[in-house]
Amino acid sequence: MVIFYAVVIFMDRPFTHIVDKLRSVDLRPTRQRMALAKLLFDGPHRHVTAEMLHSEAQDANVKVSLATVYNTLHQFTGAGLLKEIVIDAGRSYFDTNIETHHHFYNEDSKELSDISGDQISFDQLPTPPSGKQINSVDVVVRVRSV
Repeated sequence: MVIFYAVVIFMDRPFTHIVDKLRSVDLRPTRQRMALAKLLFDGPHRHVTAEMLHSEAQDANVKVSLATVYNTLHQFTGAGLLKEIVIDAGRSYFDTNIETHHHFYNEDSKELSDISGDQISFDQLPTPPSGKQINSVDVVVRVRSV
């Protein structure tokens, strides 16, 4: 009788941290979610639109529809992995930095950039409606060339 012993080497597989991130918020790590999460979360914090992410996915040879990108971004936002920044009725950005902070929106370049949370302060906030509490305050400061 011949006995073989298997040696298991634990290595950080390329998608391990992405799978863990999705599972930590009870999202099933489907192929499309994993591919989009890798594009979003591998690297520094950033702001993307659905169209930007869809274009990046196409460039990376990820076969995914724009509708799936929108759905996935909203699922990630609902799960607390992203923060949606609504600029106007037709334009939203998704921010990978979910810590408290605010934004500059450059109306010329259509770019969003961060403002540290401690750079803006309020003397007073309005009283919320009965039975409600203030969850957060998001400030978008719009800038343009003079």
